[in-house]
Amino acid sequence: MTYDLGGGSRTMSNNRKRLSLVRLSLASLAVLVFSLALGSVPAMRAQPVVHSSRKAIRSEKPEYPAVLKNAGIGGLVRLSAKVLANGTVANVEVLGGNPVLAESAVKAVMKWKYAPAASQSDEIVTFNFNPH
Repeated sequence: MTYDLGGGSRTMSNNRKRLSLVRLSLASLAVLVFSLALGSVPAMRAQPVVHSSRKAIRSEKPEYPAVLKNAGIGGLVRLSAKVLANGTVANVEVLGGNPVLAESAVKAVMKWKYAPAASQSDEIVTFNFNPH
């Protein structure tokens, strides 16, 4: 089948090949952006908001993936951290937020140290990743 497009004709198979190439290019671009987001250079603009009954005596800010920051992608990430009696963070669960930003936040909170207490506790930590 051929179509007259005003400046000549193109076959349907050429159009399909071009469309396939465009789809492949878009998919490759998406994979590249995601890969860069996971291993990008840190930009420390995430601010923690800790809702806690225990004091964090050592904390670390999460890395803000440069690709997401430059694209203007941010938002809140909510975490629940299980803190042992000695103040060590044993487990962190994501309660909500962008998955890439949440991964960065979890890595940071796992390094936190809380004040010792009589028993373990669950602490809620919220990070606001603001690209501006």
